[in-house]
Amino acid sequence: MNRQNWKKQHALILTGSFLIPVILMGAYFAYRQMAPFGPSSLLTVDLGQQYVDFFAYFRNIILHHPSALFYSFSKGLGGEMLGTNAYYLFSPLNLILLFFPGKWLTSGIMVLTLVRYGLAGLTFAWLLLRTRLQNGFRIWAFSTAYALNGWMIANQLNMIWLDAMIILPLIIWGLLKLIHDGRLGTYIAWLAVMMIDNYYMAWMICLFTILVVLWQLPTLADWRTRLRATGRYLASSVASAGIAAITLLPTFYALTTSKGTYTETAISSKLEYQPLKMLGKLVPGSFDFNQMPSGQPNIYIGMLLMIGAGLYFFNSRVKWSQRLVAGLVTIFFILSFCYEPLDLLWHAGQFPVWYPYRFSFIFAFWCILLAARVLQPSYQLQWPGALAILIISGLVFWLTGQLKLSYLSTSQRLIGLGFVVVSLAALMIARRNSPRLYDFLIVLIVACDVGTSAFTSLNKIAYVSQDEFGKYTQQLDQASRQLKRHDSGFYRIAKTFMRTKDDPMQGDFYSADHFGSTLEPPIPAFMGAIGQPAGDGFVSYDNGTQVSDALLGFKYTMTARHHGIENGDQIMPLSGYRPDWTRLPKVDQTKMITSRKNAAALPIAFGASSEIFQLGKATLDPLSYQSQIFQALAGRPINQPLFTVQNFTSVQFNNVQAAHQITGTTFRKQNLLKPATIKLKFTPPTNDSYYLTLGPEVKDSATISLNRRDFSQYDTYRDTVVINLAHHQKGKPVTITFRLKKTSARLQNVSVYCLKQRAFNNSLKALQQSPLKIQKATPTSIKGTVHIHHGQSTLMTTIPAATGWHVRIDGQRVQPRTVISTFMALPITSGTHQVEFYYRPPFLILGAVITVISLGLTCYVTRRQRY
Repeated sequence: MNRQNWKKQHALILTGSFLIPVILMGAYFAYRQMAPFGPSSLLTVDLGQQYVDFFAYFRNIILHHPSALFYSFSKGLGGEMLGTNAYYLFSPLNLILLFFPGKWLTSGIMVLTLVRYGLAGLTFAWLLLRTRLQNGFRIWAFSTAYALNGWMIANQLNMIWLDAMIILPLIIWGLLKLIHDGRLGTYIAWLAVMMIDNYYMAWMICLFTILVVLWQLPTLADWRTRLRATGRYLASSVASAGIAAITLLPTFYALTTSKGTYTETAISSKLEYQPLKMLGKLVPGSFDFNQMPSGQPNIYIGMLLMIGAGLYFFNSRVKWSQRLVAGLVTIFFILSFCYEPLDLLWHAGQFPVWYPYRFSFIFAFWCILLAARVLQPSYQLQWPGALAILIISGLVFWLTGQLKLSYLSTSQRLIGLGFVVVSLAALMIARRNSPRLYDFLIVLIVACDVGTSAFTSLNKIAYVSQDEFGKYTQQLDQASRQLKRHDSGFYRIAKTFMRTKDDPMQGDFYSADHFGSTLEPPIPAFMGAIGQPAGDGFVSYDNGTQVSDALLGFKYTMTARHHGIENGDQIMPLSGYRPDWTRLPKVDQTKMITSRKNAAALPIAFGASSEIFQLGKATLDPLSYQSQIFQALAGRPINQPLFTVQNFTSVQFNNVQAAHQITGTTFRKQNLLKPATIKLKFTPPTNDSYYLTLGPEVKDSATISLNRRDFSQYDTYRDTVVINLAHHQKGKPVTITFRLKKTSARLQNVSVYCLKQRAFNNSLKALQQSPLKIQKATPTSIKGTVHIHHGQSTLMTTIPAATGWHVRIDGQRVQPRTVISTFMALPITSGTHQVEFYYRPPFLILGAVITVISLGLTCYVTRRQRY
């Protein structure tokens, strides 16, 4: 074959390797009517609840707010974003999403997913071509199996990890060049790209490169050659890390203040489950929703290639020493899938929250690579081997039936056994009689096998409809744009509806909601302490009071019109109830959202009393804590609370025992077959705001209604929450009804409080004397002037304290202090001052210097190798 024809054939092979997975999965998406093909979407679980909002935020970075790359006030109350972006958004493929704004983002996600399927197949085909492990159109069998392997199907919703599938073959291609030819550039470049793209998956790939080096060492001539190859590998790996230092150093620092704080320090030497359960993953379609939070590794690559991987260990054409190392590597993988210390090693010391065994894509790659080494065009399986494989397969499928795995059916096992039989028959046919037809048969068998597995697995998953996402997003974006036209300043927005906790990133506004792996722990700790739903990795501002609204600077509010219902559908899911907003002046409204202005909101920085420096978290009562913070800032005695307890007018018990005290009592059904309720009634004696506190145990054992209407309350919380019950309802009775879900319910921390409006207004007036008047604000800098009045010696901010923030007052550097374990505050003198806040990610400059030096040295070395 001449060189021109050779190039054409390779181009055709690579094109087919890209298109086959795209066509197979595109056909499935069209069949499931995924947008733009119909009314459904690819959004499910984290893709629908988290990533889609990050993608909207990514578009806003590129198109509107470049400095938000480093910091964003849409992340909770504010937080660093370089570490967040390095985990979620640094894939260059995300640029495709720039062409899909607003509600069309779901269509962009489908296009992006298909592109990733195609690129995974293409890069694996490239590896096989460049290493000459396979040739001709039979490569499509291996590339399709790789692109549609069980991990890829199970994790297509985790789009942030999929680039690892694309880059892994390129890294291994570079590593093989490094070991055998001494060429460093390809390995260094692609490993650096992976580290920048997603450091988390890069960690797993780095571990795998060690195993690959061990596997390849027996193929080298002598120990001196092996030592040189090992030295090149180590130096090149360090060079890759050096090139990626501009993102790695700031990211690793950010992790030490967020996700890294959850790293396991106590490791148990134990098996995580019965290892035989892994056999279920050798059956096509071995996945369902229950496998997402906990399950076994997804490793399915098709029966033919699984057989090929097994045959590697019996292939006399491969050196016995290399087969021995490959066997040890395979055993290491299998142990990693069930032995806790090894599992933690692959996951960088942290147990995954959902999506276990995230590194199993590497095992799928490994098995296909071994199969490619064995299943050469000349290979033909003999009948004794085929019979042995058939018997073993039958035993495996019988065992999977005995294990009674929920995600497997009898038909799946029979289909799998059918593919075993067909694969064995194909391997026993002599290729020399009709090579092209034989290669086409191999490709057809594998494509049908992994395609059937993909379709079966994904059919078990439910998805968010396009309307559910599109209509909500359209209304949120419209309301956000209206407020920006009305007020272009710096402020936060609170709302009583929620599709996800990352709505602020979707709608491009500042709030106090967030869900992400890199959320700094002090934020959920503070939000939980003031009565908001919070947990490790998320916060949601659903239960504010007039006090917390003012303190945190919620200048505008959004409420859902018509209870969030349009044409009988819940377009705007409700998450809170704020009658104390109803008397705020209306600013704007859309078809489904009303926006109001809160004149009591304080700015992001304001003059306050130095008493705040002495205040710690001395109480578990959220309203007392809010009161203490506000009073300390205003320079008033913290023992003069802003909230007072309101007694219930009457209590009615139905099918539970009577009790003199409600809070702290465990109520039990007297007749287990009948419903049980506790009705608490009170009549507000004033027009002030009234709030109900609820302990976290209540949500698990009782439902709540207010005046016979189900209460809108986000139900994931671990601390006592605060709920607004009434405002301006003097003399109008309020009834709170608890309905037992189970046989008993403990009404933990159930109390009603009244806000002393006059006392609050007086403290607020004191804090409004010295606002920071902002002249310019970006996500990473705030400049303005402040006139500090007598008696106020502190500039209080509601910017979360972080090492990256720097402050200048009148041009002089001032060291910020942390108050209430959460926010920045600075000592300041009376008078008028020019204040500048600016944020720079820690270690960014050092990382940039290391990157430049590493890149320069790498270019010098690789250039010398050419001559």
